[in-house]
Amino acid sequence: MSELALARAKRRTGVLTALLALAMIGLAYASVPLYRMFCEATGFAGTTNRADAAALPDALTLKALGGRTIKVRFDGNVAPDVAWRFGPKAHDITVRIGEKKLAYFTATSLSGSTTTGRAGFNVSPDVAGLYFRKIECFCFTEQTLKPGETVDMPVTFFIDPAILNDPDAKKIDEITLSYTFFPVDNPVAKPVSATATNNTTSKQG
Repeated sequence: MSELALARAKRRTGVLTALLALAMIGLAYASVPLYRMFCEATGFAGTTNRADAAALPDALTLKALGGRTIKVRFDGNVAPDVAWRFGPKAHDITVRIGEKKLAYFTATSLSGSTTTGRAGFNVSPDVAGLYFRKIECFCFTEQTLKPGETVDMPVTFFIDPAILNDPDAKKIDEITLSYTFFPVDNPVAKPVSATATNNTTSKQG
């Protein structure tokens, strides 16, 4: 092989190696949102599904369900690097399958500086994740709190009636929805959570 051909071969190999490295980096950045989309679509690992209000069962469907209920427990946690107090306002509620329900979590900053966190979540037992449908949620959205600030974070959800057709899930009578807040080191500049409401009374008292 001539020196010119050898140089071209080395250049081609270098370009291919660089492109492969860039592709690997891109895949690494894309893996988290892709994995999240997969989990939300399948309920894998107890990840809940997103839905809009149009997906709610109509009155006739609700009536046909005969008032079957499931207890939903709520759990709130923070990672060691998040100086917040975080938890549900009510630790559990009983909901009718197919009925829209609203629950609130409350976060209070114990830090002396402005801090930002993002919540991850899961449902247990895992099989219930496919049928726990969230209409509104604060998860995966950055939440920024000023020192001492308290905010309420709503979760609107329903239990999909299809759970009654799943032989592995239809006997479930209790579901736990759990959130954990993790720190965000470089938050995107934006106002405090659009859904959160300031609890000024608790701060004054």
